[in-house]
Amino acid sequence: MKALVLTLALLATPALAAPTCQDRNGDTIKCGAPGAMPVGWTLPPEESWRLRLVHTETPAGDVLKVAAGLALFFALIALMPRFDGRRDQDWQ
Repeated sequence: MKALVLTLALLATPALAAPTCQDRNGDTIKCGAPGAMPVGWTLPPEESWRLRLVHTETPAGDVLKVAAGLALFFALIALMPRFDGRRDQDWQ
C-alpha cells in the first residue's frame, strides 16, 4: 500500500494555473478581464507604495469587533450554571 501511494505521488504532475494579471491599481485580476494589463506587467514600486499609503485603513473597527466578540463569549461563560461534579445533583 505504501509503495502504491509513493509511486502515485512520484508520477503525479503538477497542475499549471492560468497566468494572473494586474490592473492599473496593482490589484490581481483575471487576464482578459476589462481593465487587465498585459501578462507580466507590474505596477512600478513608487506607484505601489503611494497606493498602499492611500488605501491603508485603520484596523480600529476590526479590533472593536474582536473585543466585542470576546466580551460576549466571556459573558456567556459567566452566565453558565455552576458545575463542578462534586454534588450528586450535578449528575442527573
